[in-house]
Amino acid sequence: MPTRRRTLTRAPSTWIASAAVLATVAGSPGPAAAQQATLPPPSAARIVPDGQLPSGWQITTDDSAPQLVWHSAKPVPLGDAGVEFYAGDRLLGRPKAAPDGRTFRLGLDGVHLGSPTDLQVRAGARRLDAAGAAAAPKSRRTAAAAKPPAVLPANSVDPGRPGRYRTVTGEYTLPSVRLPGLSAPVEMRAVVVAPAGATGRRPLALFLHGRHDTCYTADGNRSGEWPCPAGSKPVPSYRGYLRDQKLLASQGYETVSISASGINAQDSVEDGGAQARSSLVRLHLAHWADWAAGRAAAPAIVRTAAAADLSRVLLVGHSRGGEGVNRAALDSLSPPPGDQGGYRGTVRWRIRGTVLIGPTAFGQNPAPDVPSTTILPGCDGDVADLEGETYVDGTRGVSRGAALHSAVYMAGANHNFFNSEWTPGQAKAPAEDDFANADQPDPVCSPGSATRLTAVQQQAAGATYIAAAARLFVTGDDRARPLLDGSNLRAPSADPARVRTHAVGADRTPAFVPDASVTVNGGRLCSAVAPAPKTACLAADGTGISPHFAEWETSPEPGRHAVALNWSAAGSPVRVRAAKPLSLSGAKALALRVIVPPNTTGTQLDVSLADATGRRATLGQIRVDGLPGSDRTASYWAQEIRVPLTAAARNGVDLNRVQTLELTPRNRSGRAWLMDASGWRPGTPAVRPTALPRVDVGRLKVEEGDSGTRTYQVPVRVSGQGSGQVRLFVADPDTGRATARLVTVRPGSHVIDVPVEVQGNTRYSYDVSHDVFVKAVHNAVVGSHFGGATVRNDDPMPAVTVTPLADRVTEGQNLTWRVSLSTAADTEVPVVFSVLPADDGAELSSTDVDPQWLKENSGEPPLPERPLSKVAGISLLGTVPAGQLSAEVAVPTVMDGQTEPDELLRIQLFGFEEPPVGPVFTGKVANTS
Repeated sequence: MPTRRRTLTRAPSTWIASAAVLATVAGSPGPAAAQQATLPPPSAARIVPDGQLPSGWQITTDDSAPQLVWHSAKPVPLGDAGVEFYAGDRLLGRPKAAPDGRTFRLGLDGVHLGSPTDLQVRAGARRLDAAGAAAAPKSRRTAAAAKPPAVLPANSVDPGRPGRYRTVTGEYTLPSVRLPGLSAPVEMRAVVVAPAGATGRRPLALFLHGRHDTCYTADGNRSGEWPCPAGSKPVPSYRGYLRDQKLLASQGYETVSISASGINAQDSVEDGGAQARSSLVRLHLAHWADWAAGRAAAPAIVRTAAAADLSRVLLVGHSRGGEGVNRAALDSLSPPPGDQGGYRGTVRWRIRGTVLIGPTAFGQNPAPDVPSTTILPGCDGDVADLEGETYVDGTRGVSRGAALHSAVYMAGANHNFFNSEWTPGQAKAPAEDDFANADQPDPVCSPGSATRLTAVQQQAAGATYIAAAARLFVTGDDRARPLLDGSNLRAPSADPARVRTHAVGADRTPAFVPDASVTVNGGRLCSAVAPAPKTACLAADGTGISPHFAEWETSPEPGRHAVALNWSAAGSPVRVRAAKPLSLSGAKALALRVIVPPNTTGTQLDVSLADATGRRATLGQIRVDGLPGSDRTASYWAQEIRVPLTAAARNGVDLNRVQTLELTPRNRSGRAWLMDASGWRPGTPAVRPTALPRVDVGRLKVEEGDSGTRTYQVPVRVSGQGSGQVRLFVADPDTGRATARLVTVRPGSHVIDVPVEVQGNTRYSYDVSHDVFVKAVHNAVVGSHFGGATVRNDDPMPAVTVTPLADRVTEGQNLTWRVSLSTAADTEVPVVFSVLPADDGAELSSTDVDPQWLKENSGEPPLPERPLSKVAGISLLGTVPAGQLSAEVAVPTVMDGQTEPDELLRIQLFGFEEPPVGPVFTGKVANTS
């Protein structure tokens, strides 16, 4: 998963040169023969050598664009976070996986590759490539340092206890549907668990699983294909929440878990399939609305149960399913544009809340007016950055703040085990522990450690907190709130899971939210997403990550901050001053969300408030213990601590004009981060949907043309009502760096101006991508967050001519050929040669060429000596730079001091069939001994 996530920039004049070995030789001997051959434009895929690329990497090219290819040593399971290619800290994009699960390809049209030596493969902040695994820091924390958090007091109600109803289970299958952007139909299949004998209309809970393998065979092979090929069976991911469904059904809820394997097999789209999943959810809800109105047409299992009450719907989504149900909730309140939604009918339901389990957050666009609970698994090995925290943090200030948005940090839980069909020993298809790594035991998350939950323990805890959200959001039982809102009481049915919670919303009064409007003395205002060490909240030293600081489409990203405290002596206060006085009138306590380093104990801070006149009062002292964590966990997570406001009133502080928050460390040294502070009051307010403007970014594709300048508008659409603000990012097509601006969406305005200027020409180039992405800031929501304008090359690739310059040389000289183009191009043109066995005579060997050249062109050492044609991965790449007509490619030879016959090097210009059929050139190296 952080999902960062796609092609952001233009192919520049550096990517081929950095991967090629291209030498121009002055004063080399003239050609022994004037042979010449012309290469036609390409018509099929051809291999480009890896040159200086790290192990496992390759560049290939076809008739339109090159591709960056990574080969994994072992299959990579289809996961929710998604595989992403990076160059250092810069996102290149999300590649497409081959059916074997080992090969991943990213089109380099519009991608600035830069230095290939720092290529990385990530998924949810985890490194997957061999170089990353070798460089991964070993955990420096011992098992003794990883202790479970303290046991919390019990809550007055325990939603994890079964209810009074027996349950009945059945399935339904409806005709498959076609969704926009997906080529194959998507199944309409579901499992229903309902309360037997229940009367009246019952609330409905709908479950949506995440991205997992779609098919499996009897011998254990898995794939991401759809429909499943002959000899394989579908992975029944939708049956993985039966325990959760049965608990809710026993308490009187109708439940349905829907299948989405058809989307999982086709979600290599810009939003990762969020819109398609939303459409699938809403199509099922539309059927349930029909069946509630007319029972005769309903499937048998639906007719068996009581009618569903579509005015009381809870959506539960796991991983990409979490992002999907969040999008469905948003789409139900603010309908998407007509070309996006697979469901365009009337909304006949009301989403009362969502539960998001280890969700992805590629769009970082939460539904602010729908209450939510986000479960964050402390040992998530898939969406490892726990980017789902965005569904809490990202709602601050966006709407009226009435909806409760809760985060449930579940120490010791992994990603997969919330779904029994993804759990070894329970699943029908092959399954694995997403965190397990026998080569690198982890003191927190390895199975058997004191802080790791078993699958059964994790599933019981997950069911309990899903039921707690249903009880609070759907039935309005405020007694369940302390399990979710940061009050930090426990449900005994979830034992031995150790759970911590925090929340925003629920009519809390935002008091001190770190941003550019506050001033900080004694600490510093740090950037949550910034690579620069001086401004970043966390050091990039591999010792841990924070869910609050999960990266998005660009880094650095403005608008996300925290207050960093770092002290070496007790008693020095850190003051956070608001730009204007604020009111905490009516609040019972000040709720602070504070991060401390994992595995630390006893961080103590005095909390004080001062009003605009300077009158000050100490509210009390807080103590925060770090969560169990290792180098591989996202354990820098803010815990909620509350201090009563009674001392402020008693000491004459004007709670209507509070302006300064003071945090005074009482330990001799330590670190902490303040995410925010707000005025807290008990209770769960009623949530009334708010009419907010909605922004969607589309993708425009245009031809560059042969001449003139044209200006196009990126399709950024505004729908709905009202006025608000969004932050619009525009990526530079050459560098990939994004510039951001705040945009006010005004009533009656239905478009945001994002012009793209296109210069026409008749020279070959790659497609150019002008990318745009957007995030809600205030009184607005975002649907499709990513798009832009793609300028397509409409000029043919030049014909290539190769002429020998020095193909008869002595040892120590360079074999040299000239590569020429029929016309200059606006981008580099790669020309590739394979090495063939000598057909008559001795062949140039691995010790006859420069060792560095050999390493750069094959990654292999000279020894043991073998013919060049037998060197694994050997090939030659010449590159004609952009704007030029020719370049020279050379093979440097060395003197070996041995008496031997003349040696030959046969190279073949890659044709575009298998085997290659391009012209062959022969170089001869004469012995000097």
